[in-house]
Amino acid sequence: MSELPLDLVRTLLAVVDEGSFDAAARELRLTPSAVSQRIKALERRVGRVLVLRTKPVGPTESGEVLVRLARQLVRLEDDAAAELGLPAPGDDSGSAEGTGRATTLAVAVNADSLATWFLPALSQLPPELRVCFELHQEDQARTADLLRQGLVSAAITAAPHPVAGCTVSPLGSMAYRACATPDFVERWLTPGPLAQTLPSAPVIVFNRDDDLQDAFLRDLAPDAGPGAGRLRHSIPASDAYVRAVAAGLGWGLLPDEQAAQLPPGTVVDLAPGRTVEVALHWQQWKLDSPPLAALAAAVARAAAGTLTPPRRR
Repeated sequence: MSELPLDLVRTLLAVVDEGSFDAAARELRLTPSAVSQRIKALERRVGRVLVLRTKPVGPTESGEVLVRLARQLVRLEDDAAAELGLPAPGDDSGSAEGTGRATTLAVAVNADSLATWFLPALSQLPPELRVCFELHQEDQARTADLLRQGLVSAAITAAPHPVAGCTVSPLGSMAYRACATPDFVERWLTPGPLAQTLPSAPVIVFNRDDDLQDAFLRDLAPDAGPGAGRLRHSIPASDAYVRAVAAGLGWGLLPDEQAAQLPPGTVVDLAPGRTVEVALHWQQWKLDSPPLAALAAAVARAAAGTLTPPRRR
């Protein structure tokens, strides 16, 4: 494959971001026909279809690779311009307003990290870097998908293996405990051992992708069968999830840090000594980017102060 013309790669990014050839043409100040010809030329060079001609337009798996490349190019251009005190790339106004601008980092974060330890890390970046953050909330099992698609440049993820073009480092583990209110315990979990009563009690999950409670039940009561946890409430917000457990709506797995913030006696640990450990990792693009490097260091420090240290192999 010959060298990829950067104008074609940037055109692909515009088509994906804008959602259509017409919208990309307006953004690039080209005709829709010119945009279409550029995409076709790029597809001929790589020998693969790069975009799905749908509404909105979306990248194919091969297209995602080049979209990620395009975003990395934009990141490097922004970093270089910021260090040189130049206007943002594409800013042809020639005014001094382009200098000293902020750079934006898109980061994918799971809800529980966002609600507990992650945000303080963002305030630790040196102010002279002038960084703005665009946070994408997603389950830790799915944040790697956003990296793979090139939508974010870094992510908190459960995946221990790096996405192509990324580095990965362990942050530690979040500990979750099965909790419920004393009234809920009296109503649903007595008499009888927990392994017999818990599978039929109302449970609170974060969303349909949340498997933590089901994993806890499978470990606690492997013979409970597929009907376990049939009575379930979906609460897709971390703080609201904790409040739902504290209100007695159901039982659920709470991070230690959030459970400790509740008034004493609000909830009880249903299975003392039994926790679910979720290992978290930091993944980011392989770029020599000062803002990304500073963010990675700040996240590592914040994680070290809250999470269970990573296990040594």
